[in-house]
Amino acid sequence: MRILSSQVCAVLLLALPGLAAAQEVEDYSQTIELFQGIPSVAPYFDSAYGYAVWRRIARGGLGIGAATGRGQVYVNGQVTGFARLVDISIGFQAGGQAYRQIIFFQNQAAYEEFTGGGFEFDAQASAVAVTASAQASSGTQGSQATAGAAGATSAAGGGYTNGMAVFTMATGGLMYQATIAGQRYNFRPLR
Repeated sequence: MRILSSQVCAVLLLALPGLAAAQEVEDYSQTIELFQGIPSVAPYFDSAYGYAVWRRIARGGLGIGAATGRGQVYVNGQVTGFARLVDISIGFQAGGQAYRQIIFFQNQAAYEEFTGGGFEFDAQASAVAVTASAQASSGTQGSQATAGAAGATSAAGGGYTNGMAVFTMATGGLMYQATIAGQRYNFRPLR
């Protein structure tokens, strides 16, 4: 019986990475579907050159905070690579939060700026926070992300700023902070 248990464990250990990868693909698909179901976000899928999506970003802090997450980058609905988000912040913040995030690239230039290596949002950057209900209704708060040069203006409630539009969707937790300023992204192309 012990040999059978060891064999079953070995088979499960071999299958787990494949099952985890399949679950991860499903999680990204579900996250994309959630954003597609929000009327204020859905039009971006038709007009954007591409997008980057994070199924889960974890953020926490008390005075000093950090956030991290792994995302996928798409052009024409196909994965072109992976993006790692890292954010260290200092300031008024307390608590923990998990959220989803999507960044739309208006054109190839914005996509290349993001995927060119070490992209970072400037100090005034924030995102449009959206919520989805069972009826796929949405609400927004905050302002549009500002990417690139300092001093660029932001557009409340939607639209691209410097070729990018950022939306977030809380999945759990409570934290007082609504900024993506200082988020740093590293891109790794699909091999």
